[in-house]
Amino acid sequence: MLIYIAGAGAMGCRFGYQLHEAGNEVILLDNWEEHIEAIKENGLKITGDKEDNVKLPIMKPNEATRKAELIILFTKAMQLPSMLQDIEQIIDENTKVLCLLNGLGHDEVLEKYMPIKNILLGVTVWTAGLAGPGVAKLSGTGSVNIQSLDKAGVEGAKHIVDVMNEANLNVEYDEDVYPSIWRKACVNGTMNSTCALLDATIGEFFSSETAEEVVLNIIHEFVKVGEATGVKLDEKEIIDYVFATSKAAAHHYPSMHQDLVQNHRQTEIDFINGYVARKGRELGIDTPYCQLITDLIHSKENILGIK
Repeated sequence: MLIYIAGAGAMGCRFGYQLHEAGNEVILLDNWEEHIEAIKENGLKITGDKEDNVKLPIMKPNEATRKAELIILFTKAMQLPSMLQDIEQIIDENTKVLCLLNGLGHDEVLEKYMPIKNILLGVTVWTAGLAGPGVAKLSGTGSVNIQSLDKAGVEGAKHIVDVMNEANLNVEYDEDVYPSIWRKACVNGTMNSTCALLDATIGEFFSSETAEEVVLNIIHEFVKVGEATGVKLDEKEIIDYVFATSKAAAHHYPSMHQDLVQNHRQTEIDFINGYVARKGRELGIDTPYCQLITDLIHSKENILGIK
């Protein structure tokens, strides 16, 4: 299968590598010049649980020309519209587009650019890191849940599941993936923004005196808004999942901390807490915690001169 990875960061490199090893033709798409040049010159270096080096084609998104059978989206949430514009030439009526971005509301964006029958929405708990341009650190295991947004696309989606499972990506077809997407968004909404604002690891924040109250209020706002949009959510189950995840990742600085504090890059806040705050306003639901967190993250971006 001809598969494009649109957004060849850490997770894109993981999926691209494993799909390549399973015998698929994989092309990486990215706009990071140093990353592109490193992979072109030296191949993609794999470290972590195994050591490897593979030659994978990589180019900028607007340079791709061959029609895709599958595109897996791993770009940053705020870059999704520009990515879809840059790759429109490789999408035809038979192309499946699988969105595995963090955050909420991506289906609303995707439907502006392609028929709903093309769209697969999913969530993954795989992890990966970049040790530098062209170097991906892969460790541990994970899983993926995906769903076709159109019933007419279910058969094609299940074929994609089979292809990805041949690459040991532990994929399941989910009749309703939205609860899993919102549950992961709750993890991001309680950890990413708070740790970025407090310059703390997940463990440092969750062990603070006020963390429990803050986390419970954030989750409650996510659940209220999610249910108002038609997503079935179990608040207690989400609370248990978030606190269990916080223990497992206690020494970790989440991705928003890496973006904002470590690298002074724009964050995905508008697609996590910010999405809940915006939807809350539309639905007449108060979301004071998510709104304040969103405003503070944007203030920090402004202080750092991030655009």
